[in-house]
Amino acid sequence: MSDLGDWFRNIPLITRYWFASSIAVPLIGKLGLINPAYLVLWPDAFIHRFQIWRPLTGTFYFPVGPGTGFLYLVNLYFLYQYSSRLETGAFDGRPADYMFMLLFNWICIVITGLVMDMQLLMIPLIMSVLYVWAQLNRDMIVSFWFGTRFKACYLPWVILGFNYIIGGSIINELIGNLVGHVYFFLMFKYPMDLGGRNFLTTPQFLYRWLPNRRGGVSGFGVPPASVRRPAEDQQGGGRHNWGQGFRLGDQ
Repeated sequence: MSDLGDWFRNIPLITRYWFASSIAVPLIGKLGLINPAYLVLWPDAFIHRFQIWRPLTGTFYFPVGPGTGFLYLVNLYFLYQYSSRLETGAFDGRPADYMFMLLFNWICIVITGLVMDMQLLMIPLIMSVLYVWAQLNRDMIVSFWFGTRFKACYLPWVILGFNYIIGGSIINELIGNLVGHVYFFLMFKYPMDLGGRNFLTTPQFLYRWLPNRRGGVSGFGVPPASVRRPAEDQQGGGRHNWGQGFRLGDQ
């Protein structure tokens, strides 16, 4: 148990709470401590009955059962892997910026869920984070099952197909990818590659709550290498180890 506790405590802070909540809330529903009907996002209940907790519980809850258990565990693994990699890589030392990314993606997914009557938001949020990681590491070669190897930029679409095969919904994964693309475009692509204005900036209250642990540009993680400013390259600023490719299922 001490090894498990040490492993859990070594998970990056924000990922740790997200990971733990994504285990605790489905377990509460599975054990019947709370009726699962109160944990999913129902637009009518949220809007007309003021059950304002539903967007949050709908993000953490997943109906675990014989037909969905494997899909749940696979996506819980994706949450752990890619959220940890982003939090300790591109957003290393900038928890407020990482929290802002999660909040932006979550709000976009909640709005989409209300419009499209989506009850479960766990997979879209995980996929949005995976998409951002894949774009920031787009030229890295990653390995998937059966020895397949490809660039990281294709990983979200491979996983979309993989989740569909094991019982997922293309819609959930597609929405996650699209939301991740919106964040990446507005935060990195448009202002850095296309010279546009910065539409996304981390609010100051997040910096007061989660202060930076190292220097950096407020409101940004680490931009792709192709758009880093020469001054940053000369001073060594903004460089992080984004990790190596890995095989799904490795411990």
